[in-house]
Amino acid sequence: MATAAATPTERVTSERLLLWTLLTVYIFNFLDRQIVTILAEPIKRDLGLSDTQLGLMTGLAFALFYALLGIPIARYADRPHSNRVGIISVSLVMWSAMTALCGMAQNFSQLLVARVGVGVGEAGCTPAAHSLISDMVPVERRASAIAFYGLGISIGGLMGMILGGFLADTIGWRRAFLFVGAPGVLLAIFVWFALRDPRGGSIAVALRAKAPSVPQLTARAALREVFSSRAYVMLAIAGGLVAFLSYGKGVWAAIFFIRTHGLTPGQTGLWLGLVAGIAALIGTWAGGWIADRYGRTNRRHMLTAPAVGLAVAAPILFLAYNATDWRMALVLLFVPTVLNALYYGPTYAIAQQLVRPEARAMATAIMVFAQNLIGLGLGPLFFGMMSDYFKPMAGEESVRWVLYGASWLGLIPAFFFWRASLHLNRELAAKA
Repeated sequence: MATAAATPTERVTSERLLLWTLLTVYIFNFLDRQIVTILAEPIKRDLGLSDTQLGLMTGLAFALFYALLGIPIARYADRPHSNRVGIISVSLVMWSAMTALCGMAQNFSQLLVARVGVGVGEAGCTPAAHSLISDMVPVERRASAIAFYGLGISIGGLMGMILGGFLADTIGWRRAFLFVGAPGVLLAIFVWFALRDPRGGSIAVALRAKAPSVPQLTARAALREVFSSRAYVMLAIAGGLVAFLSYGKGVWAAIFFIRTHGLTPGQTGLWLGLVAGIAALIGTWAGGWIADRYGRTNRRHMLTAPAVGLAVAAPILFLAYNATDWRMALVLLFVPTVLNALYYGPTYAIAQQLVRPEARAMATAIMVFAQNLIGLGLGPLFFGMMSDYFKPMAGEESVRWVLYGASWLGLIPAFFFWRASLHLNRELAAKA
Protein backbone atom coordinates (compact mmCIF):
# COMPACT_ATOMS: atom_id res chain seq x y z
CA MET A 1 0.00 0.00 0.00
CA ALA A 2 1.36 3.40 -0.94
CA THR A 3 2.11 5.82 1.85
CA ALA A 4 0.16 9.07 1.68
CA ALA A 5 2.24 12.14 0.89
CA ALA A 6 2.88 14.51 3.76
CA THR A 7 0.69 17.59 3.87
CA PRO A 8 2.31 21.07 3.84
CA THR A 9 1.51 21.45 7.55
CA GLU A 10 3.14 18.10 8.35
CA ARG A 11 6.22 19.05 6.34
CA VAL A 12 6.55 22.39 8.16
CA THR A 13 6.08 20.73 11.57
CA SER A 14 8.65 18.06 10.73
CA GLU A 15 11.09 20.71 9.49
CA ARG A 16 10.65 22.83 12.63
CA LEU A 17 11.13 19.83 14.92
CA LEU A 18 14.27 18.85 13.03
CA LEU A 19 15.78 22.35 13.11
CA TRP A 20 15.00 23.07 16.76
CA THR A 21 16.27 19.66 17.88
CA LEU A 22 19.46 19.91 15.85
CA LEU A 23 19.98 23.45 17.16
CA THR A 24 19.75 22.12 20.73
CA VAL A 25 22.24 19.36 19.91
CA TYR A 26 24.65 21.90 18.42
CA ILE A 27 24.31 24.12 21.50
CA PHE A 28 25.44 21.17 23.63
CA ASN A 29 28.16 20.49 21.06
CA PHE A 30 29.66 23.94 21.43
CA LEU A 31 28.98 24.19 25.16
CA ASP A 32 31.04 21.06 25.78
CA ARG A 33 33.68 22.17 23.27
CA GLN A 34 34.10 25.79 24.37
CA ILE A 35 33.69 25.66 28.13
CA VAL A 36 37.39 24.80 28.31
CA THR A 37 38.10 28.33 27.03
CA ILE A 38 36.95 30.07 30.20
CA LEU A 39 38.32 27.25 32.38
CA ALA A 40 41.78 27.47 30.77
CA GLU A 41 43.34 29.87 33.29
CA PRO A 42 42.17 27.96 36.42
CA ILE A 43 43.35 24.70 34.78
CA LYS A 44 46.74 26.31 34.02
CA ARG A 45 47.20 27.33 37.64
CA ASP A 46 46.03 23.99 39.06
CA LEU A 47 48.04 21.72 36.76
CA GLY A 48 50.99 24.07 36.19
CA LEU A 49 50.70 24.32 32.40
CA SER A 50 52.49 26.59 29.95
CA ASP A 51 50.67 28.76 27.42
CA THR A 52 51.74 26.35 24.66
CA GLN A 53 50.20 23.43 26.58
CA LEU A 54 47.02 25.49 27.03
CA GLY A 55 46.88 26.04 23.27
CA LEU A 56 47.46 22.33 22.62
CA MET A 57 44.78 21.28 25.12
CA THR A 58 42.15 23.80 24.00
CA GLY A 59 42.84 23.37 20.28
CA LEU A 60 44.88 20.69 18.56
CA ALA A 61 44.07 17.81 20.94
CA PHE A 62 40.38 18.22 20.14
CA ALA A 63 40.57 19.34 16.54
CA LEU A 64 42.95 16.73 15.10
CA PHE A 65 40.67 13.78 15.77
CA TYR A 66 37.50 15.81 15.24
CA ALA A 67 38.62 16.83 11.77
CA LEU A 68 40.12 13.50 10.68
CA LEU A 69 37.24 11.30 11.84
CA GLY A 70 34.65 13.63 10.36
CA ILE A 71 35.47 12.44 6.83
CA PRO A 72 34.90 8.66 7.26
CA ILE A 73 31.79 9.36 9.34
CA ALA A 74 30.54 11.64 6.57
CA ARG A 75 31.15 8.87 4.03
CA TYR A 76 28.94 6.62 6.13
CA ALA A 77 26.29 9.36 6.49
CA ASP A 78 26.22 9.74 2.69
CA ARG A 79 25.33 6.07 2.20
CA PRO A 80 21.70 5.75 0.97
CA HIS A 81 20.74 3.39 3.81
CA SER A 82 22.57 5.01 6.73
CA ASN A 83 20.66 6.40 9.73
CA ARG A 84 21.90 9.94 10.26
CA VAL A 85 19.75 10.41 13.38
CA GLY A 86 21.46 7.40 14.93
CA ILE A 87 24.89 8.81 14.06
CA ILE A 88 24.06 12.07 15.84
CA SER A 89 22.62 10.30 18.91
CA VAL A 90 25.61 8.01 19.44
CA SER A 91 28.02 10.90 18.88
CA LEU A 92 26.20 13.00 21.48
CA VAL A 93 26.48 10.28 24.12
CA MET A 94 30.21 9.92 23.52
CA TRP A 95 31.23 13.58 23.60
CA SER A 96 29.08 14.24 26.69
CA ALA A 97 30.71 11.38 28.60
CA MET A 98 34.21 12.48 27.61
CA THR A 99 33.46 16.07 28.67
CA ALA A 100 32.57 14.78 32.13
CA LEU A 101 35.83 12.81 32.21
CA CYS A 102 37.81 16.03 31.63
CA GLY A 103 36.88 17.01 35.17
CA MET A 104 38.57 13.88 36.54
CA ALA A 105 41.96 14.50 34.91
CA GLN A 106 44.87 14.65 37.36
CA ASN A 107 47.56 15.79 34.93
CA PHE A 108 48.07 17.26 31.46
CA SER A 109 48.26 13.86 29.71
CA GLN A 110 44.93 12.68 31.12
CA LEU A 111 43.24 15.95 30.23
CA LEU A 112 44.66 15.74 26.72
CA VAL A 113 43.24 12.22 26.22
CA ALA A 114 39.83 13.30 27.49
CA ARG A 115 39.80 16.25 25.08
CA VAL A 116 40.68 13.88 22.25
CA GLY A 117 37.63 11.82 23.24
CA VAL A 118 35.41 14.91 23.05
CA GLY A 119 36.71 15.52 19.53
CA VAL A 120 36.08 11.92 18.47
CA GLY A 121 32.47 12.13 19.69
CA GLU A 122 31.68 15.50 18.15
CA ALA A 123 33.03 14.45 14.74
CA GLY A 124 29.74 12.74 13.89
CA CYS A 125 27.42 15.68 14.47
CA THR A 126 27.67 18.42 11.85
CA PRO A 127 28.14 16.43 8.58
CA ALA A 128 25.09 14.29 9.35
CA ALA A 129 23.09 17.33 10.55
CA HIS A 130 23.83 19.39 7.41
CA SER A 131 22.93 16.44 5.22
CA LEU A 132 19.60 16.05 7.04
CA ILE A 133 18.81 19.75 6.73
CA SER A 134 19.62 19.75 3.01
CA ASP A 135 17.20 16.85 2.47
CA MET A 136 14.40 18.48 4.47
CA VAL A 137 14.65 22.19 3.55
CA PRO A 138 14.10 23.69 0.05
CA VAL A 139 17.15 25.23 -1.56
CA GLU A 140 15.76 28.78 -1.44
CA ARG A 141 15.68 28.64 2.38
CA ARG A 142 18.73 26.48 2.93
CA ALA A 143 21.20 29.24 3.90
CA SER A 144 18.79 30.49 6.56
CA ALA A 145 18.16 26.93 7.82
CA ILE A 146 21.86 26.11 8.09
CA ALA A 147 22.47 29.51 9.70
CA PHE A 148 19.73 28.66 12.23
CA TYR A 149 21.55 25.43 13.05
CA GLY A 150 24.76 27.47 13.25
CA LEU A 151 23.24 29.61 16.01
CA GLY A 152 24.32 26.74 18.25
CA ILE A 153 27.87 28.07 17.95
CA SER A 154 27.07 31.44 19.49
CA ILE A 155 24.48 30.16 21.99
CA GLY A 156 26.69 27.27 23.09
CA GLY A 157 29.73 29.53 23.22
CA LEU A 158 27.79 32.12 25.26
CA MET A 159 26.56 29.46 27.68
CA GLY A 160 30.05 27.99 27.91
CA MET A 161 31.56 31.35 28.84
CA ILE A 162 28.86 32.46 31.29
CA LEU A 163 28.09 29.08 32.83
CA GLY A 164 31.72 27.99 32.78
CA GLY A 165 32.90 31.19 34.45
CA PHE A 166 30.19 31.00 37.11
CA LEU A 167 30.92 27.33 37.82
CA ALA A 168 34.68 27.96 37.92
CA ASP A 169 34.19 30.64 40.57
CA THR A 170 31.68 28.62 42.63
CA ILE A 171 32.40 24.89 42.34
CA GLY A 172 35.74 24.74 40.51
CA TRP A 173 36.74 23.70 37.01
CA ARG A 174 36.54 19.95 37.69
CA ARG A 175 32.90 19.95 38.73
CA ALA A 176 32.12 22.39 35.92
CA PHE A 177 33.04 19.72 33.36
CA LEU A 178 30.87 17.14 35.14
CA PHE A 179 27.94 19.57 35.35
CA VAL A 180 27.80 20.32 31.62
CA GLY A 181 28.64 16.84 30.36
CA ALA A 182 25.96 14.72 32.04
CA PRO A 183 22.75 16.23 30.48
CA GLY A 184 23.91 15.34 26.95
CA VAL A 185 23.06 11.69 27.52
CA LEU A 186 19.41 12.55 28.16
CA LEU A 187 19.30 14.73 25.05
CA ALA A 188 20.68 11.85 22.98
CA ILE A 189 17.75 9.66 24.06
CA PHE A 190 15.29 12.37 23.01
CA VAL A 191 16.99 12.77 19.62
CA TRP A 192 16.83 9.02 18.99
CA PHE A 193 13.07 8.87 19.53
CA ALA A 194 11.98 12.34 18.32
CA LEU A 195 13.66 12.58 14.91
CA ARG A 196 13.26 10.45 11.81
CA ASP A 197 15.70 10.21 8.96
CA PRO A 198 13.67 10.84 5.76
CA ARG A 199 15.46 7.87 4.20
CA GLY A 200 13.28 5.68 6.41
CA GLY A 201 13.75 2.95 8.98
CA SER A 202 14.70 -0.70 8.76
CA ILE A 203 11.53 -1.76 6.85
CA ALA A 204 12.04 0.94 4.24
CA VAL A 205 15.69 -0.06 3.94
CA ALA A 206 14.71 -3.67 3.30
CA LEU A 207 12.22 -2.66 0.62
CA ARG A 208 14.71 -0.38 -1.11
CA ALA A 209 17.30 -3.13 -1.10
CA LYS A 210 15.07 -5.10 -3.52
CA ALA A 211 14.66 -2.17 -5.88
CA PRO A 212 17.13 -0.44 -8.18
CA SER A 213 18.89 2.46 -6.50
CA VAL A 214 21.32 5.19 -7.39
CA PRO A 215 24.84 3.82 -6.84
CA GLN A 216 26.78 5.43 -4.02
CA LEU A 217 29.73 7.59 -5.00
CA THR A 218 33.12 6.10 -4.21
CA ALA A 219 35.32 8.04 -1.81
CA ARG A 220 37.56 9.07 -4.70
CA ALA A 221 34.59 10.22 -6.77
CA ALA A 222 33.15 12.19 -3.85
CA LEU A 223 36.48 13.92 -3.24
CA ARG A 224 36.83 14.66 -6.96
CA GLU A 225 33.30 16.07 -6.95
CA VAL A 226 34.16 18.43 -4.10
CA PHE A 227 37.60 19.60 -5.20
CA SER A 228 36.63 20.08 -8.84
CA SER A 229 34.83 23.24 -7.69
CA ARG A 230 37.08 26.30 -7.57
CA ALA A 231 34.43 28.14 -5.54
CA TYR A 232 34.42 25.35 -2.96
CA VAL A 233 38.22 25.37 -2.64
CA MET A 234 38.21 29.15 -2.11
CA LEU A 235 35.41 28.76 0.46
CA ALA A 236 37.31 26.06 2.33
CA ILE A 237 40.42 28.25 2.51
CA ALA A 238 38.39 31.26 3.67
CA GLY A 239 36.45 29.20 6.22
CA GLY A 240 39.64 27.64 7.59
CA LEU A 241 41.28 31.04 8.01
CA VAL A 242 38.19 32.53 9.69
CA ALA A 243 38.15 29.60 12.12
CA PHE A 244 41.90 29.94 12.74
CA LEU A 245 41.39 33.54 13.82
CA SER A 246 38.06 33.03 15.60
CA TYR A 247 39.17 30.09 17.75
CA GLY A 248 42.53 31.67 18.48
CA LYS A 249 40.98 34.99 19.47
CA GLY A 250 38.21 33.23 21.38
CA VAL A 251 40.58 31.40 23.71
CA TRP A 252 43.16 34.16 24.13
CA ALA A 253 40.73 37.08 24.36
CA ALA A 254 39.27 35.41 27.46
CA ILE A 255 42.78 34.97 28.89
CA PHE A 256 43.56 38.57 27.86
CA PHE A 257 40.66 39.97 29.92
CA ILE A 258 41.75 37.91 32.93
CA ARG A 259 45.48 38.68 32.76
CA THR A 260 45.59 42.19 31.34
CA HIS A 261 42.34 43.70 32.62
CA GLY A 262 42.32 41.81 35.92
CA LEU A 263 38.83 40.25 35.65
CA THR A 264 37.96 36.96 37.34
CA PRO A 265 36.92 33.95 35.22
CA GLY A 266 33.33 34.55 36.33
CA GLN A 267 33.38 38.22 35.30
CA THR A 268 35.08 37.41 32.00
CA GLY A 269 32.65 34.62 31.26
CA LEU A 270 29.66 36.85 31.98
CA TRP A 271 30.63 40.02 30.14
CA LEU A 272 32.73 38.64 27.29
CA GLY A 273 30.29 35.76 26.91
CA LEU A 274 27.30 38.10 26.64
CA VAL A 275 28.97 40.45 24.17
CA ALA A 276 30.51 37.75 21.97
CA GLY A 277 27.53 35.41 22.21
CA ILE A 278 24.83 37.97 21.38
CA ALA A 279 26.94 39.52 18.62
CA ALA A 280 27.68 36.14 17.03
CA LEU A 281 24.01 35.19 17.32
CA ILE A 282 22.98 38.31 15.39
CA GLY A 283 25.74 37.87 12.82
CA THR A 284 25.07 34.19 12.14
CA TRP A 285 21.33 34.73 11.67
CA ALA A 286 21.85 37.89 9.58
CA GLY A 287 24.39 36.15 7.37
CA GLY A 288 21.91 33.44 6.40
CA TRP A 289 19.08 35.93 5.84
CA ILE A 290 21.22 38.25 3.71
CA ALA A 291 22.48 35.34 1.61
CA ASP A 292 18.95 34.06 0.90
CA ARG A 293 17.59 37.57 0.31
CA TYR A 294 20.24 38.97 -2.04
CA GLY A 295 21.47 35.69 -3.51
CA ARG A 296 18.17 35.14 -5.33
CA THR A 297 18.98 37.63 -8.07
CA ASN A 298 22.76 37.19 -8.15
CA ARG A 299 24.34 34.19 -6.46
CA ARG A 300 27.69 35.88 -5.95
CA HIS A 301 26.06 38.25 -3.43
CA MET A 302 25.65 35.30 -1.07
CA LEU A 303 29.30 35.95 -0.17
CA THR A 304 29.35 39.76 -0.32
CA ALA A 305 28.46 40.21 3.35
CA PRO A 306 31.22 37.86 4.67
CA ALA A 307 33.87 39.49 2.45
CA VAL A 308 32.96 43.07 3.33
CA GLY A 309 32.26 42.27 6.97
CA LEU A 310 35.69 40.76 7.64
CA ALA A 311 37.43 43.72 6.00
CA VAL A 312 35.49 46.29 8.02
CA ALA A 313 35.98 44.35 11.26
CA ALA A 314 39.80 44.44 11.18
CA PRO A 315 40.50 48.04 12.29
CA ILE A 316 37.73 47.97 14.90
CA LEU A 317 39.20 44.81 16.44
CA PHE A 318 42.60 46.50 16.67
CA LEU A 319 41.06 49.41 18.58
CA ALA A 320 39.26 46.99 20.92
CA TYR A 321 42.48 45.18 21.87
CA ASN A 322 44.25 48.51 22.30
CA ALA A 323 41.66 49.89 24.75
CA THR A 324 42.93 50.37 28.31
CA ASP A 325 39.47 50.07 29.91
CA TRP A 326 37.85 46.64 29.73
CA ARG A 327 34.37 48.11 29.33
CA MET A 328 35.41 50.08 26.24
CA ALA A 329 37.14 46.99 24.89
CA LEU A 330 33.90 45.01 25.17
CA VAL A 331 31.88 47.75 23.46
CA LEU A 332 34.35 47.86 20.56
CA LEU A 333 34.32 44.04 20.22
CA PHE A 334 30.56 43.87 19.55
CA VAL A 335 30.39 45.11 15.94
CA PRO A 336 33.37 43.13 14.56
CA THR A 337 32.04 39.99 16.22
CA VAL A 338 28.73 40.47 14.37
CA LEU A 339 30.59 41.01 11.08
CA ASN A 340 32.89 38.02 11.56
CA ALA A 341 29.90 35.69 12.08
CA LEU A 342 28.17 36.51 8.77
CA TYR A 343 29.99 33.76 6.91
CA TYR A 344 28.55 30.57 8.47
CA GLY A 345 25.14 30.20 6.78
CA PRO A 346 26.17 31.14 3.23
CA THR A 347 29.42 29.16 3.37
CA TYR A 348 27.87 25.85 4.35
CA ALA A 349 24.73 26.34 2.24
CA ILE A 350 26.83 27.01 -0.86
CA ALA A 351 28.99 23.97 -0.08
CA GLN A 352 25.83 21.83 -0.17
CA GLN A 353 24.74 23.31 -3.50
CA LEU A 354 28.09 22.86 -5.25
CA VAL A 355 27.91 19.04 -5.05
CA ARG A 356 25.31 16.38 -5.80
CA PRO A 357 23.22 14.99 -2.88
CA GLU A 358 25.38 11.85 -2.63
CA ALA A 359 28.38 13.99 -1.63
CA ARG A 360 26.73 16.53 0.69
CA ALA A 361 27.97 15.11 4.01
CA MET A 362 31.44 14.80 2.48
CA ALA A 363 31.34 18.47 1.41
CA THR A 364 30.46 19.49 4.96
CA ALA A 365 33.07 17.15 6.47
CA ILE A 366 35.89 18.61 4.36
CA MET A 367 34.79 22.13 5.28
CA VAL A 368 34.67 21.09 8.95
CA PHE A 369 38.10 19.48 8.49
CA ALA A 370 39.55 22.74 7.18
CA GLN A 371 37.90 24.84 9.86
CA ASN A 372 38.80 22.64 12.79
CA LEU A 373 42.23 21.29 11.93
CA ILE A 374 43.47 24.67 10.71
CA GLY A 375 41.22 26.78 12.93
CA LEU A 376 40.59 25.08 16.24
CA GLY A 377 43.67 22.85 15.99
CA LEU A 378 46.27 25.44 15.10
CA GLY A 379 44.67 28.75 16.11
CA PRO A 380 44.83 28.52 19.94
CA LEU A 381 48.13 26.61 19.75
CA PHE A 382 49.78 29.17 17.45
CA PHE A 383 48.49 32.07 19.54
CA GLY A 384 49.85 30.39 22.69
CA MET A 385 53.25 29.79 21.09
CA MET A 386 53.42 33.41 19.95
CA SER A 387 52.45 34.57 23.45
CA ASP A 388 55.33 32.54 24.93
CA TYR A 389 57.65 33.96 22.23
CA PHE A 390 56.72 37.58 23.00
CA LYS A 391 56.68 37.14 26.79
CA PRO A 392 60.38 38.04 27.36
CA MET A 393 59.76 41.36 25.55
CA ALA A 394 56.15 42.13 26.49
CA GLY A 395 55.63 40.37 29.83
CA GLU A 396 51.93 40.02 30.69
CA GLU A 397 51.11 42.14 27.63
CA SER A 398 52.26 39.34 25.30
CA VAL A 399 48.68 38.22 24.69
CA ARG A 400 47.73 41.77 23.67
CA TRP A 401 50.56 41.80 21.13
CA VAL A 402 49.30 38.55 19.60
CA LEU A 403 45.75 39.89 19.36
CA TYR A 404 47.00 43.04 17.63
CA GLY A 405 48.32 40.92 14.77
CA ALA A 406 45.24 38.70 14.68
CA SER A 407 42.92 41.66 14.17
CA TRP A 408 44.51 42.57 10.81
CA LEU A 409 44.79 38.99 9.54
CA GLY A 410 41.02 39.01 8.92
CA LEU A 411 41.72 40.75 5.62
CA ILE A 412 43.07 37.47 4.20
CA PRO A 413 39.85 35.38 4.42
CA ALA A 414 37.92 38.45 3.20
CA PHE A 415 39.96 38.23 -0.02
CA PHE A 416 39.21 34.51 -0.45
CA PHE A 417 35.45 34.99 0.09
CA TRP A 418 35.53 37.64 -2.66
CA ARG A 419 37.45 35.29 -4.97
CA ALA A 420 34.97 32.46 -4.31
CA SER A 421 32.04 34.74 -5.15
CA LEU A 422 33.42 35.30 -8.66
CA HIS A 423 32.86 31.61 -9.52
CA LEU A 424 29.43 31.12 -7.96
CA ASN A 425 27.07 32.05 -10.78
CA ARG A 426 28.81 29.85 -13.32
CA GLU A 427 29.26 26.81 -11.06
CA LEU A 428 25.80 26.85 -9.50
CA ALA A 429 24.20 27.29 -12.92
CA ALA A 430 26.14 24.27 -14.16
CA LYS A 431 24.97 22.16 -11.18
CA ALA A 432 21.37 23.25 -11.66
